[in-house]
Amino acid sequence: MKLFQQLLVAPAALGLLAPMAANAAELNINDVSGYSDSIQEVEGISQFSDVYPTDWAYQALTNLAERHGCVAATPSGSMTRYEAAALLNKCLGNVAQVNDEERRLLNEFGPELAVIKGRLDGLEARVGEFEAGQFSTTTKMSGKVAMVLGGYDRVKGDDKATTFTYSKTINLNTSFNGDDLLYTRLKTGNMSSTPWATKTYGTYLSVGATYSSLTVDKLWYQFPVGDFKVWVGPKIENYYMLASAPSIYKPVLKGFANGGNGATYGSSTDGGFGVAWTQPVDDRSQARFAISSGYVSKGAAKANGSTGGGILGDNQAKWLTKLEYGSPRWQVSLAYSRDMCDKDVNRTASESCKNWYEYYTTEQGANRTGNADNIGLRGYWKPFDTGLIPAIQVGYDVSHIDDDEKHKSTKDTVSWMVGLMWKDAFIDGNKAGVAFGQRQFATKAVDRSPSGVPNDPADENFIWEAYYDFKVSDNITVTPAIFGAVDSYQGEDSGSDDWLGGVIQTVFKF
Repeated sequence: MKLFQQLLVAPAALGLLAPMAANAAELNINDVSGYSDSIQEVEGISQFSDVYPTDWAYQALTNLAERHGCVAATPSGSMTRYEAAALLNKCLGNVAQVNDEERRLLNEFGPELAVIKGRLDGLEARVGEFEAGQFSTTTKMSGKVAMVLGGYDRVKGDDKATTFTYSKTINLNTSFNGDDLLYTRLKTGNMSSTPWATKTYGTYLSVGATYSSLTVDKLWYQFPVGDFKVWVGPKIENYYMLASAPSIYKPVLKGFANGGNGATYGSSTDGGFGVAWTQPVDDRSQARFAISSGYVSKGAAKANGSTGGGILGDNQAKWLTKLEYGSPRWQVSLAYSRDMCDKDVNRTASESCKNWYEYYTTEQGANRTGNADNIGLRGYWKPFDTGLIPAIQVGYDVSHIDDDEKHKSTKDTVSWMVGLMWKDAFIDGNKAGVAFGQRQFATKAVDRSPSGVPNDPADENFIWEAYYDFKVSDNITVTPAIFGAVDSYQGEDSGSDDWLGGVIQTVFKF
């Protein structure tokens, strides 16, 4: 291949040239740097303001640009020899033959063309090394490590301890055509024996992990069909299959996730599928409608239908549908979910339907069994400017459990939360957050005599958290947080089960 065909010089590449040795005095590298900062598109050499019109090269380059109809990327000021070489290469890069005048130009600017070619060859080599080092051309990997130093104190039983634990999450995002996504999440940690991954009392952290070895924690495939987005996967939760998240509040405790992880949005990771539609708008800041619906089955990986096996069998399952209206600054939404738990299926104790609610229930709420209808209201608003006025998140859930003569227990439940967030709190880039509310608790119970549990559940509670995100760098965030609960699990009639906790959570992103 001819030299001038190989030298396909882009203006951005010129800006990468480093200082050269002093033995080529006519090569002004500083002019090259200036050239990359002041690029304009012009159609002819006559637009240059500081060239030498008496020089033969000026007229030759003018003739060259007009003859080949090339558009040169040139500086607004005087033209350096490197800029002339770039123009020459632009016009002759795809030309098979040159005339005598063009050959003379190639000879005149040969040193500059050679320097540029050497630099480009080096760049191409580095790009080749980078591509060779990729483990996949279709997959991007990211992740985070959370180190948590924290302590807690439970009033009942005088239970207290200070722990130092970790969790690690690896995200693999694979796309085969640019519009689809195969998502895989790997997770591990050593929190299984601490309150930070215990479901019962509401102390489960958002970064909590119970896996002692690296485990596939989430796995699904999503793809567009017209204006719709479709999900399908063997390890997915209902609230991942939504047109947009129902909450903007970033919680420390998992119980405040999704605007209060109550009966409507609370679910479990299993096989499922879903679809979402978002109203097309010209401006993404405009308000628009969206609707989402997704189904997840806890029996998806089981083959025995008599014990709740099969993704569409008589197993425990959840169907969630969310209708929303709003913009990136605000949103209101109404969600309905149906919890399916057939009373005639022979389940083991570990497969009891109440297990889906252990993240966010108190004593009576955790004893829910049978089918349930749940309604969740969510709303959020963000101010235009940062300051004293916080972003606000609210959530409210109610649930009604079907009558079940076999499993008499909770009848109705309620949960709610309010979350406040301050962006750029005290220091730009840092955040502060406060949330409070009630975990899902029973408001009506079915008589479970002769167990002695009264119809009045007396099961109210109160939980709260406060934290500050200190952004050490783009990849390191330190979060001191305190949180607590009143009557967290046992309820007022069973004696107080108050607790107080605090952590210093350091998250490293990569």
